[in-house]
Amino acid sequence: MSHVLITAAELAEALASPSDAPPNSGKPPVVLDVRWRLAGPPGHGEYLTGHIPGAVYVDLDDELARHGDPTDGRHPLPDLDALQASARRWGIDPGDTVVVYDGEGNLAAARAWWLLRWAGLSDVRLLDGALPAWTAAGLELATDDVVPAPGSVTLLAGALPTLSVDDVQRYDGVLLDARAPERYRGETEPIDPLAGHIPGAVNLPTGGNLAADGTFLPAETLRARFADAGADGSAPIAVYCGSGVTAAHQIAALAVAGLDAALYPGSWSQWSNLGLPVATDG
Repeated sequence: MSHVLITAAELAEALASPSDAPPNSGKPPVVLDVRWRLAGPPGHGEYLTGHIPGAVYVDLDDELARHGDPTDGRHPLPDLDALQASARRWGIDPGDTVVVYDGEGNLAAARAWWLLRWAGLSDVRLLDGALPAWTAAGLELATDDVVPAPGSVTLLAGALPTLSVDDVQRYDGVLLDARAPERYRGETEPIDPLAGHIPGAVNLPTGGNLAADGTFLPAETLRARFADAGADGSAPIAVYCGSGVTAAHQIAALAVAGLDAALYPGSWSQWSNLGLPVATDG
């Protein structure tokens, strides 16, 4: 088990622990299902067709982000009080291990992984390979709508670094753009008002962090991938994407590779709404 990932077999073993065990002494992890797709439909319906037993559904748009103006970006970070209320609704107590997953690749679930780490939880894992890894292992699914007993966790923001739009404008480090190459190059932009990228950013699409089965590439392979983009740890690293969701996946991959990185939560959805310089090279 790594400090970022957990395998399906490891999760199944952990879930078999006594539910009344105290935290950090064999208590089963809290499992969160974060199925989500840009432009919908909401993932709750898919959750009800089959999820890991005991997993609580998490609404990315409403619980892992707040609603703001376009100049805030499409998925601004939630207010800490709101995130804490959600975490307690999910049944998280102090000291709990939390495991998050989605329907494929963990591109959405990484947002929950990053947010809970940012909010001070020290043991949050991504189910490597997401739900397909669980089903490929022949493990059972449930179809109930899990409502756990409320938790009592207290969250404290700032355990992971973030950049504001002002920070990005004066950033002196490696800035990774985790979007698809055609969006980075400005050839197409299906969502945001302008096409292109933040000047100086290096394109490294998030999908390249994964093997064909949706699991993360080995740490040494990821380190080589990031080093090829100039992100070898010799200078600060920051990541953005369209709205700060898949950039969290890039940060998880960097963590697997042993590298720290900051998140620009506003990402391109904020930058492109503020009339700031846009590049289309590369």
